[in-house]
Amino acid sequence: MTDFNQPISGNDLARFSGPNTYMRLPQATSLDGLDVAVLGVPMDIGTSWRSGTRFGPKQIRAESAMLRPYNMATGAAPFDSLNIADIGDLAINTFSLPDSLRIIEDSYDAILSGGVIPVAMGGDHSITLPILRAIAKKYGPVALVHVDAHADVNDEMFGERETHGTVFRRAYEEGLIVPDKTYQIGIRGTGYAATDFSEAQGWGFQHFPAQELWNRSLHQMGAEIRRDIGNRPVYVSYDIDSLDPAYAPGTGTPEIGGLTTPQALELIRSLKGVNIVGCDLVEVSPPYDPSGNTALVGANLLYELLCVLPGVATR
Repeated sequence: MTDFNQPISGNDLARFSGPNTYMRLPQATSLDGLDVAVLGVPMDIGTSWRSGTRFGPKQIRAESAMLRPYNMATGAAPFDSLNIADIGDLAINTFSLPDSLRIIEDSYDAILSGGVIPVAMGGDHSITLPILRAIAKKYGPVALVHVDAHADVNDEMFGERETHGTVFRRAYEEGLIVPDKTYQIGIRGTGYAATDFSEAQGWGFQHFPAQELWNRSLHQMGAEIRRDIGNRPVYVSYDIDSLDPAYAPGTGTPEIGGLTTPQALELIRSLKGVNIVGCDLVEVSPPYDPSGNTALVGANLLYELLCVLPGVATR
């Protein structure tokens, strides 16, 4: 046993009861003593197609009750190594995207000031821009592992420059990320122009299109990315639509031909050893998957991200 927070065991309290926190961890009202803060950003006003990600954090938490604390595949024991708690949802302004982005950035400034690693449940992908703004204030430009069906490098959408589809162009322009240490994995689908992906490659972004990953293990690719990153601080942004909709249909902008869940596990596990300073899991939209399977996948991928955070021991 440790003095760290532990999820409530399904053998002590039935999984369909207890607190609606991630993995039924304690809910913290203070960052004191925490190493990792899990939080929700229930927002979908940055989406351009199907809304519903405002319900993502609630259902990810509900489905996470199935999870247990020890990773039987890798031996990772995150709750024996780090003090982790759910700090609840950020109080975004559901009527204003600009104000919500400000609230997210200000909230992250406070979280990061205490040396806590933030792990966010989205919410649409526009939440990542203010997160990266706060991250860069603390760490400088960071390496970025971006797993997604879309490159999210539009210049604007409907005249707006801050949306879920413009995040990484803004991050590049603002110097929040290291361009040649930015890895976009799983991108695919149709585009508005032939240059939709190639322009970002011209900035230095490294692309790993989905069709080049079909029927392949991602372990070696992940290991190469890990070596390329070295000791740099890295942020991981995982869009659930990187997965094929056969695995994760509950998302706002699904694209066929995506990654499989085994590939997702291989990729995340291969990042063990990099200096992750924050991460997010975004674009889970429960209204499009009444089974809850997409949120279950999201809850598991968040757990795998916890398992590769710096300082996690194995058992």
